[in-house]
Amino acid sequence: MYPFPASGQKNYFQPVIVFQWWSLPKLSIVSSSVLDGYNGTVMAYGQTGTGKTYTLGRLGEEDTADRGIIVRAMEDILADVSLESDSVSVSYLQLYMESLQDLLDPTNDNISIVEDPKSGDVSLPGATLVEIRDQQSFLELLQLGEAHRYAANTRLNTESSRSHALLMVHVKRSVKGRELAHSSQNGNSTNMAKSLRPTLVRKGKLVVVDLAGSERIDKSGSEGHTLEEAKSINLSLSALGKCINALAENSAHVPVRDSKLTRLLRDSFGGTARTSLVITIGPSPRHRGETTSTIMFGQRAMKVENMLKLKEEFDYKSLARKLDIQLDKLIMEHERKQKAFEEEIERITTDTQNQISEAERNYADAMEKERLKYQKDYMESIKKLEEKWMMNQHKLGERKDQMASTAEEVAELQKLLSKETSLRKAAEEEVNNLKSQLAQLKMSEASANSEILKLQKMLEDEAYRKEKLEGEISMLQTQLLQLSFEADETRRRLDRGGPGKVLGGLDSLISQVRPQVNDSVNEEKASIANLFEQVGLQKILSLLEAEDADVRIHAVKVVANLAAEESNQQKIVEAGGLTSLLLLLGSSEDEMIHRVAAGAIANLAMNETNQELILSEGGIRLLSITAANAEDPQTLRMVAGAIANLCGNDKLQNKLRDEGGIKALLGMVKCGHPDVLAQVARGIANFAKCESRASAQGSKTGRSLLIEDGALPWIVQNANNDASPIRRHIELAVCHLAQHEVNARDMITGGALWELVRISQDCSREDIRTLAHRTLTSSPTFLAELRRLRIDY
Repeated sequence: MYPFPASGQKNYFQPVIVFQWWSLPKLSIVSSSVLDGYNGTVMAYGQTGTGKTYTLGRLGEEDTADRGIIVRAMEDILADVSLESDSVSVSYLQLYMESLQDLLDPTNDNISIVEDPKSGDVSLPGATLVEIRDQQSFLELLQLGEAHRYAANTRLNTESSRSHALLMVHVKRSVKGRELAHSSQNGNSTNMAKSLRPTLVRKGKLVVVDLAGSERIDKSGSEGHTLEEAKSINLSLSALGKCINALAENSAHVPVRDSKLTRLLRDSFGGTARTSLVITIGPSPRHRGETTSTIMFGQRAMKVENMLKLKEEFDYKSLARKLDIQLDKLIMEHERKQKAFEEEIERITTDTQNQISEAERNYADAMEKERLKYQKDYMESIKKLEEKWMMNQHKLGERKDQMASTAEEVAELQKLLSKETSLRKAAEEEVNNLKSQLAQLKMSEASANSEILKLQKMLEDEAYRKEKLEGEISMLQTQLLQLSFEADETRRRLDRGGPGKVLGGLDSLISQVRPQVNDSVNEEKASIANLFEQVGLQKILSLLEAEDADVRIHAVKVVANLAAEESNQQKIVEAGGLTSLLLLLGSSEDEMIHRVAAGAIANLAMNETNQELILSEGGIRLLSITAANAEDPQTLRMVAGAIANLCGNDKLQNKLRDEGGIKALLGMVKCGHPDVLAQVARGIANFAKCESRASAQGSKTGRSLLIEDGALPWIVQNANNDASPIRRHIELAVCHLAQHEVNARDMITGGALWELVRISQDCSREDIRTLAHRTLTSSPTFLAELRRLRIDY
């Protein structure tokens, strides 16, 4: 562990020489610096093939001891941060041919570099920034970026990186246990505002740089586009070396603008970051000159000084969020009380109305009962009187002598009548009592109305308190603006108080070292091309049948490399190499042999004559069996590439389909790897294009073989895939399938019509967009369906 300097203290580069790829030093001091608010850089420099990418980016999925610096550094960072209050976000980019590209979003291939004129900090506003929550999501993100990185096969390295990779990890940590006293300038500040304190946040950035390896053209054998890539890599590394020399010699001018690489690493050398340089060299005496140059670069870098700078600021956004939350709570509490008050008023009003209605209903019922009762008694009395009067009339004729008794009866009847009259008066008095009760109920209603008036007055008081609360809220907003202004003033004072110039004063070093190569180097093992000429193709092919598994693996790798050159393909086929590769593919159980042999067959399948020979010797069946048994995505990618090349031959369509070629392609989509899906999409596009051409010439009738084999659902599902290689091939396949009218009804029911409409409007490529538009307008079935759906096109 290196001593940890305070902010503003000098820090020299810390180069670490890696002689073997498995002996990684502990570089946790850089990640610790990032967690404490400093910028950190880990940069790997060395000749191609010496293990830079392996040292930095090894995932260690099988053995955790094989993890690279990137994975270990991220483990240290995630172990010390709290995901509740802190944040960790990642950007992954590559500098390829002086073009800055986003590895997490390959479509974003021209990112600009922005420099702050005050602080000199370098930022990439166009780069994708992904927040990391755990180690597994970071590993998946790293695998996604590595899949999009450019690599090529050279004599020095079979998977040579052709771009500089930059992983940027941004860390924000809240400093706990510290409170800053802020005295408000406004004397009317409330206790609520005085109790709020902003959180102190420290920001650190870790930059891990996997530089592309320097290489000599005569040793790497680069040519064509690979040669241009090597030139671009060497130019950017040369610009980096010039900047290191200028800083080591304390030169007045440092040419950081000669390359985008030096602009990106401006803070890493001579800036404010803690920087560790990993130097990788190889043990071969053949590359002694490159080894010497690499070590001299590390010695010069050790003399460069950086001035560390702590980056911390107050989190006024968090304070604003706290104020917003507290304000929302006050508003919700006020609304809750107001709602409860309104509900109470409504309840009282409802109870009063229910009581009045109940009293009126009881009064009406009582009146009706009394009326019916007295009416019934009255009718009964009248009836009795009539009966008695009739009886008396009959008796009067018979007994006139009973007049006296009749008079008494009349008197009795008069008494009864007076009694009835008194009863009626009593009923009238009862009615008057009920009326008085009704008046009392009305008085109760008046008192209830006065209670309602009191409640309305309370509501007005509550509205006044609401206005007062809104005034306090406005005051809090004013204080929030004042705190933001104080934050800006604090930030400006911090910017004016930055570190001074970087001190220097070291001697100049040797600017060029001439490599010396011993005479014994010319007697070492020749390249694969020289091996082909000296040993002979027939002997190399005979090694494919060797009993030793390692010999067979090396032999098939040599044949695959030879097959990559178009000039060697015909020789390999004439010497029986294709037959040997197919036999090896069917007989061997080694995954490595399957992958390399499938790659060699894919290279040979680019020739039309070889394609017919592959089908005649049962190559499709062997490739289909390999795809069904393979688990490695790279093996599936090679097999899918070989079948995709065969799909582009017009003469082999039916035979390829009969031997299970389309089924094999569709079976590989379950792998889900982007490279495999891209090859599957290319094969389907080639097959659809040949079918479209055959239909136009009249040699093909009936539905597409792709639709019959069930490829249409997968085509529709991936027509708008995020990966541009997959989407581009699928869009072409949809356009070619739509050109044959017999496929139109299946495409409509399968949902492909909507994708065809989208391609004609939103496709990024003009030729595909034009093809989709022409296909839609020329198809009567599609036009009829669009008219049926009332879509103007």
